[in-house]
Amino acid sequence: MRNIIAQVFAAFIAAAAASHAHAAVGFQHFSINDPQGPPLEVGVWYPTDAAPKLEAIEADQQMVARDAVVEGARLPLVVISHGHGGSYAGHLDTATALANAGFIVAALSHNGDSWRDPSNPTAIWERPRQLKLLTDYMLGAWRDHGRIDATRVGAFGFSAGGMTVLTEAGGDPDLQTFADHCKAHPAFEDCQIVKQHPLSLDTDVVWTHDSRIKAVVSAAPAVGFAFGSKGLAAVRQPVQLWRAEDDQVLPHPYYAEAVRSALPMPPETHVVANAGHYDFLKPCSAELATRVPAICTSKPGFNRAAFHERFDRDIVAFFKRTLG
Repeated sequence: MRNIIAQVFAAFIAAAAASHAHAAVGFQHFSINDPQGPPLEVGVWYPTDAAPKLEAIEADQQMVARDAVVEGARLPLVVISHGHGGSYAGHLDTATALANAGFIVAALSHNGDSWRDPSNPTAIWERPRQLKLLTDYMLGAWRDHGRIDATRVGAFGFSAGGMTVLTEAGGDPDLQTFADHCKAHPAFEDCQIVKQHPLSLDTDVVWTHDSRIKAVVSAAPAVGFAFGSKGLAAVRQPVQLWRAEDDQVLPHPYYAEAVRSALPMPPETHVVANAGHYDFLKPCSAELATRVPAICTSKPGFNRAAFHERFDRDIVAFFKRTLG
């Protein structure tokens, strides 16, 4: 009898685990108003009981239930900021992993620095302002804002997005540091961008902060050097920091390491062996790999898909731990 009970219990656990593993993810795609510019494109992922189907999302496909009903109450929110020239869909695997774990996830395409609108990539102070607009919308005007626990908000960002979320959490980059940095490192990608789109420092830059951000994941953050020794003093939220060991775009130690050493509280730091900068982007579809091989090609021996299983798992665990 004891053996039968044990078998039934094991079967119950396995069924529950399978149910969780195959939890459906809802998806919405829309735009929100920006009083200082064009509308911002947004993607939202969330838990749902609706049946998913294969949907096209930019150059990729994903099993989601489009515009389905949100399942759950008092759910945590994570907002996502992409890297230079990216879009809201650049981290859809991470967004899906978080939604499967019970989070509502909202990502935007940054006007001025997305693949649709690359017109002003050096106006980096616009990024945290735009990200705050997204958080405002999700907690206020979004049709299911009542499902969100406004005390449990986190932020994830990659590259320029990694800088964005650190700034949103209280950081203050000093743009005056770019002159010396780019004089010493003219070939670095950020300096090449500044060369093509010169920084305008004639007016005082106002950095947007958001005290609602309670935890931050920053992967390969851009502009790390510009925070200096004091620019991250106000960032006292838990931070999970990721660095690619072979990042040729934002080379060590000027970016992620500069952030690590400047944060007042030691971050949870991950250094990914044999990885390059773009390995933090989701594994590329065949179409995207053909169109933009530079961001889709990993070093020999590095398995981006396998890495992202760990990457997403660790991000989910971090936000579960820090957002409750």
